[in-house]
Amino acid sequence: MARALCIHGHFYQPPREDPWLGRILPEGSAAPSRHWNERICRESYAPLAQARRLDDQGRIIDLVNCYAWMSFNVGPTLLSWMARSAPDTYARILEADRESVRRLGHGNALAQIYHHVIMPLASAADKEPEVAWAVDDFTARFGRTPEGMWLSETAVDTPTLEVLAAAGIRFTILDPSQAEAISDDGRSWRPVDAGSLPIGEPYAVALPSGRSIAVFFYHGALSQAVAFERLLADGEQFFRRLSQAAGPGLLSLATDGETYGHHFTFGEMALAYVLDQARSGRDGLTLTNFGAFLADNPPRRFVRIREASAWSCAHGVERWRADCGCTTGGHPGYNQRWRKPLRQALDGLSASLADHFATAGRTRFPDPREALLAYGRVLSGAQTPEAFEAAHMAAGLSRDDRAAAWKLLAMRQWGLASLASCAWFFDEISRLEPVNALTFALRAMELARETGLADPEPTLTATLAQAVSNEPDKGTGRDIWETMVRPRRETPRSLLAQALLTLELEERLPHDGSRAVAAWPGVSVAVSLTETAPGRGLLLRGRGPAGQQAPVPGRRLRPPRRRNAFRHHAAPGRHRPPAGARAARGPIHPHPGPPLAPSLAGAGLAGHLRPAPAQGTGGPAPHLPAGCRAQFTGAGGPGSAPVRRSGPTHRRTGPGFRRPGPAGPPGRRPGPPPGLVAGPKRPVGPPAPGRQGRGAGPGPGICRVDAWRGAGRMPPAAKGRCPLETFSAFRWLFF
Repeated sequence: MARALCIHGHFYQPPREDPWLGRILPEGSAAPSRHWNERICRESYAPLAQARRLDDQGRIIDLVNCYAWMSFNVGPTLLSWMARSAPDTYARILEADRESVRRLGHGNALAQIYHHVIMPLASAADKEPEVAWAVDDFTARFGRTPEGMWLSETAVDTPTLEVLAAAGIRFTILDPSQAEAISDDGRSWRPVDAGSLPIGEPYAVALPSGRSIAVFFYHGALSQAVAFERLLADGEQFFRRLSQAAGPGLLSLATDGETYGHHFTFGEMALAYVLDQARSGRDGLTLTNFGAFLADNPPRRFVRIREASAWSCAHGVERWRADCGCTTGGHPGYNQRWRKPLRQALDGLSASLADHFATAGRTRFPDPREALLAYGRVLSGAQTPEAFEAAHMAAGLSRDDRAAAWKLLAMRQWGLASLASCAWFFDEISRLEPVNALTFALRAMELARETGLADPEPTLTATLAQAVSNEPDKGTGRDIWETMVRPRRETPRSLLAQALLTLELEERLPHDGSRAVAAWPGVSVAVSLTETAPGRGLLLRGRGPAGQQAPVPGRRLRPPRRRNAFRHHAAPGRHRPPAGARAARGPIHPHPGPPLAPSLAGAGLAGHLRPAPAQGTGGPAPHLPAGCRAQFTGAGGPGSAPVRRSGPTHRRTGPGFRRPGPAGPPGRRPGPPPGLVAGPKRPVGPPAPGRQGRGAGPGPGICRVDAWRGAGRMPPAAKGRCPLETFSAFRWLFF
């Protein structure tokens, strides 16, 4: 048997999008990038698509698309973000799979569990959509059905394999420690462990349903060496280790894609060197992928898997529900007793949502289960909302019932997103990952209440109260819910406020009866201003598209006493809106309905209102929690160039201004470690453009507005803080 080599890369980021806007909000820990998707794409995913190969003189001789020569899976939610925000890298990934199909007859790409949930801990009602949506997403993007599927953390049990086999998946990949016994005939079994299991061949798992599925086992020691033993420091050393370990059959490695570049700088160049050596046939090695090898070498033996096991937990799957001791090791004194109540809270919510979908869906769908499984085609953009309604919604539904049907589907989507594995993987409940998971749960509960479910929040927060943070100032999970999760909730009034600010800062606020739209991937708000009687204030009216959302009633924004509701401090000659302008229409358009369709991209986000500790006096604004103020940053969010505006430069300073850092020359990463033969330095991109000069302020694209509710007089602490416009009062009676 020939010596074959297959290196697999698992490319995954947890769901990060704000469940109302469909846009990833800034994540400070990812600096200098705006968020972790952007940073890791720049450091790993994009370089892997154009990895440099050097000659002996250090000159570039080739650019290697590593995706074309390695096996890989990319998470569906990550691919959705890439399609919008990193289209060049996204296109190279798709082309790499097509190239591998032309070369080997089988593609390099594998599907992945949609939200990266730990499948042995998922209910049967959750397992099915996670697999079905993953298959639909893969098919829509790669133009073929997937042969294999990557399991989150390789967590496996027999019911999970049954769902994969029923969906047409032919194989998956596991750690050798997950094999319990092997057999030549399926009757006589021989116990094995990670050290005694022959890994050069695929094995068949016979399932209770009568189906079977193939399983590959990767080389555990070498895969760990790539991640933790600096094997990527020298491309030649990396290849020699692989050549020495390879024997007859298949040598496969499973690695995190983020290792190449993000965790280990220049790692993608070491990988490109190895792939180049193997594709040239050095030492008799040949490059292949799992699908091609399986076609030529069908399973000859059977394997019995270790039930409820995973590669990253020595205790089965306890890492995602108990204080088992498995963690990243960053805080040795921390405990993970918070994992159990967090798991109980989110599992209990998911079960309630599944039951509610089945009950409330009976009157909206001829077959609720079939509609839920088919919803993945809408999420991937393969099917339009109109076509989905015609195929899966009951005939003769009213507009309100169609809106409720979409909300039920979105409810299940965000409920499943809350179960992504990263919420439990690390060592602290107040980290970004658990907070994001709880935010998805918040959105799911909001949709559940709107479709008739009794409020599940008290039950969830009571369970979260048992989850104690390792950081005393964070309190319990209930405290985190109140201080870090609940303030993220969007409402029609907060979306309308953001739309007005966005349009004004982008100089698109209509003053002549025209219509302007502020759009995000998950929602759009259309605004038109028309003149009315002086002193009548602003009227905002929202209406969703027919059949997708019930009308949002308009409410008048009454002006404060003795002052205009909208006061400008702008350049001389700048047009002032008439004193009594009103917003005649402000429809809120979810994409494609109340749920988010990741394939539909909107216009650029100009900023996002977020609560911050209160300053000054007065009560809360209607669209913010008590004791909070809203901070707004100009187009593109933090880290982007300020919006250019006409008129003189504003040079006002004060506590309300945020100054960007001075622009300096682009920095560069340190040089490669000694002995690295795989590539040259890769420069880090320059910092975000900023304005320099004493007293220059933040530039005309950045504005902060304090929000309050009072008698209409602007608090002294709020004056002079906004170079563009200052709202003299936020007595906005939206709803």
